[in-house]
Amino acid sequence: MTENEKDPRCRPGPGRLLLGAVSGVLAGCAALAVAEAVAGGVRPQAGPVVAVGGAAIDRTPAAVKDWAIRNFGTDDKLVLRLGILAILALFALSLGIGGLWFRRTAAAGVLLFGAVGALAATGRPDSAGATDALPSVVGAVAGAVLLYVLTGRLAPRTEPHAPPAVPSGGDWDRRGFVIAASTAAVASTGAALLGRSLTGAGGRDAVASRRNVVLPAPASPAPAVPKGAAPRIPGLSPFLTPNADFYRVDTALVVPRVDATTWKLRIHGAGVTRPVTLSYADLLRRDLVERDITLTCVSNEVGGPYVGNARWIGVRLADLLAECGVKPPSKGGPADQLVARSVDGMTIGSPVEDVMDGRDALLALGMNGEPLPFAHGFPVRMVVAGLYGFVSACKWIKDIELTTFAAHDLYWVERGWARRAPIKTQSRIDTPKPFARPRAGTVMVAGVAWAQRRGIDKVEVRVDDGPWQEARLAAEDTADTWRQWTLPWQATKGGHTLTVRATDRTGAVQTGKRTRTIPDGADGWHSVVVTVD
Repeated sequence: MTENEKDPRCRPGPGRLLLGAVSGVLAGCAALAVAEAVAGGVRPQAGPVVAVGGAAIDRTPAAVKDWAIRNFGTDDKLVLRLGILAILALFALSLGIGGLWFRRTAAAGVLLFGAVGALAATGRPDSAGATDALPSVVGAVAGAVLLYVLTGRLAPRTEPHAPPAVPSGGDWDRRGFVIAASTAAVASTGAALLGRSLTGAGGRDAVASRRNVVLPAPASPAPAVPKGAAPRIPGLSPFLTPNADFYRVDTALVVPRVDATTWKLRIHGAGVTRPVTLSYADLLRRDLVERDITLTCVSNEVGGPYVGNARWIGVRLADLLAECGVKPPSKGGPADQLVARSVDGMTIGSPVEDVMDGRDALLALGMNGEPLPFAHGFPVRMVVAGLYGFVSACKWIKDIELTTFAAHDLYWVERGWARRAPIKTQSRIDTPKPFARPRAGTVMVAGVAWAQRRGIDKVEVRVDDGPWQEARLAAEDTADTWRQWTLPWQATKGGHTLTVRATDRTGAVQTGKRTRTIPDGADGWHSVVVTVD
């Protein structure tokens, strides 16, 4: 501590402490704004908040991720970003106040923040190299310089003719601080707007490419949804889930915006005798198929929302693989795992046998009659009927490698999830909702059940501890789509528990034993508690 700081007249009062905190926040905002502006010129994923957030996701234990999805749903990424910003704000406040005593140390603290961001950015699976460090480094330098300047304006000024260690009664450069702080605020706002503009400009080509896509009529169209497959019951999920309502569970803090005109897909690896690189136009020129397929996320709790049914259009993956010389293990092929890589660095492994066993396994280009939305994988994603998404549904796909399970443990497997994960037989009550208060009399109980690749044979509902009552099944579209069901219940006054279970076409009855989602999907019966008035 300097002699000036020992003098009680120079100890910062509440006003200067507050301005010190403001200095820290301004420096933090400037660092982030400049970093985002630079990221706009490099790539959005290199920004410090996105890079640190991505690194946090990669290092979060599976159980914690599962908890976040369960409690925050599709807002988990927003919660993470807000959490990072809150931590940075507290860090900046501390540095600003500390800078009143230790200017250089506080400025070095900002540089430390930049180093963390740079390491996170260059350490990501999708890193473009050293250039990804630039946003964090440049932003940190800008923030450190600003903090040093602002805390300098708050330092006590000495008398003009006094020795340097003699203070002037705690006076400080008010005018200089106001000018510097105001200039910093304006400049930071400008940098933030520039960053947003550059980021938007970088995605315009992708947006234009999607807007210009005209999906050809499929050579193999999906049959019309059978009459009676979608009963009109208030509260019951629609048979086809609208794109805007379709669940999204992935690790991307920034949704990739890929230009379809420059997109490429490489297929290579063990057993590939004819490697190929395909463009989006190449896929559009092929015979397309259209299929209704229900997707399910392995993070879906019993009765959860992470399941949706859509009409997909795309290219048969098995046909492409066969053209490349690939054979499934059952026919002597050396590869038993298909590794799909996304532009955001995600890796997903699927069993080659499943992809080539005749089921609908697609490189999907369209969803519910339009090109894939960006959030759901535009320009191309994988869709494999009967497998949970974490072992099949690679979005923003760019590379397919044929290999073995022994050679590669991929992203989710490294975090404790199963290598193979067929979708389990499940059912859900959509209406009445938990804790609803219906009136006594006839109450329509309705929901959905799914057992992709096997199909639903029966759904039963139990009221309290009474006997199981068979529900009425809606018409089936295909075995790969969910099936809706209804049961008119003669409700009596009081509290009641409604429970549902399904039986698939193999005769297997959905188990009532509750299990966690990890490692291969949840088990158990879905129940809701209601009070009948």
